[in-house]
Amino acid sequence: MARRSLPAAVALTAVALVGMNPTIAAASPPGAKDVTAVLFEWKYDSVAKECTTALGPAGYGYVQVSPPAEHIQGAQWWTSYQPVSYRIAGRLGDRTAFRNMVNTCHAAGVKVVVDSVVNHMAAGSGTGTGGSSYTKYDYPGLYSSHDLDDCTAQVSNYADRWSVQHCELVGLADLDTGEEYVRKAIAGYLNDLLTLGVDGFRIDAAKHIPAEDLANIKSRLTSPGVYWKQEVIYGAGEAVQPSEYTGNGDVQEFRYAYDLKRVFTAEKLAYLNNYGEGWGYLNSSVAGVFVDNHDTERNGSTLNYKSGAKYTLANVFMLAWPYGAPDINSGYEWTDADAGPPDGGTVNACWQDGWKCQHAWPEIKSMVAFRNATRGQAVTGWWDNGNNWIAFGRGSKGYVAINHEPGSMTRTYQTSLPAGTYCNVQNNTTVSVDSGGRFTATLGADTALALYAGKSSC
Repeated sequence: MARRSLPAAVALTAVALVGMNPTIAAASPPGAKDVTAVLFEWKYDSVAKECTTALGPAGYGYVQVSPPAEHIQGAQWWTSYQPVSYRIAGRLGDRTAFRNMVNTCHAAGVKVVVDSVVNHMAAGSGTGTGGSSYTKYDYPGLYSSHDLDDCTAQVSNYADRWSVQHCELVGLADLDTGEEYVRKAIAGYLNDLLTLGVDGFRIDAAKHIPAEDLANIKSRLTSPGVYWKQEVIYGAGEAVQPSEYTGNGDVQEFRYAYDLKRVFTAEKLAYLNNYGEGWGYLNSSVAGVFVDNHDTERNGSTLNYKSGAKYTLANVFMLAWPYGAPDINSGYEWTDADAGPPDGGTVNACWQDGWKCQHAWPEIKSMVAFRNATRGQAVTGWWDNGNNWIAFGRGSKGYVAINHEPGSMTRTYQTSLPAGTYCNVQNNTTVSVDSGGRFTATLGADTALALYAGKSSC
């Protein structure tokens, strides 16, 4: 079938490097800071302010922003995931606001990852957030029915690879990513974002796109080695597995989040002494990890902000433990799982108007600097009480203890830290480590302790 020309805005940025081999991505986000704050449904001008006042100073390496493409109208959060065009014209900000946000975050030392919806287009019909008209299977100036997969049934059998990757995810129009025109159009959208300074992409619903199609699309980018994180949810016995996608870049390791919930809720923290590859997960170098994300916090498969101390301690553990590249989910309170962001995404201040700002919780924020300071250090001196009290070092650079028992616990810990005074960044009290690397401390129920080299005063 003959292909028509690309829309002008896409054609300008589509770089056809069809003959290139897919780039094998570097291990986790490039650079010395691998923690991403996922500011879910934050307006871009609010993201910019947060990069300057909080993310940069705390040591976050990346901020992930919600999809910028024009989408269907509506107050629900999931309208952002139903694009109608590739114009930067969603409810969270226009092209100018987006560009300003990227520049401001860069000035604060924070790189920008964009949640990118390229598996499908919107259902229904109407006018998008940027004024574009659309009907399902027809998105004027971009796609028509010729560019969509022939299967119009919903994905229902995850043991059937063809169905998973060619039929419609929750009734959304599925793009035929095996077609040349579609590949060029998607690459054009991502290249347009690169011209605005974007540093990486989170590929939404990557499981529903064949890995080779994504490799081809990535090879067409003006920066084919750009950071690339793919949503591929693990399912036992399913036809499509996360390991298929590691040649393209990082893959989000959902088992990590699922198992953290189970361990912190019903099992023993002592079991975490080999967490990661020892549990059958992806190699650390290609794993994106999280305690929760915008989907799992709503569907109950992971811990979330309503889980109390378990949630805080799980984030502390994730940031202290050297496996994968961590995302900190930062969203808003909800009782209706479909509810969109307060005030349309404008964040006037953290912990107001329903904004939870988990990235700024003191117990979590302080562990970002810990992670940066202990980067490259192996786990040393693991200790546990056989139940829910654990401690471990990160070489000579850091030490963490977590008490998930119902009462206070006191002991003398053996570390590899040099003698000196350290700040316990979990509660801003000082700890003295003796010449043998020992210190004594009491941890209250459901609290933690974290020390790292270079942080002597609180």
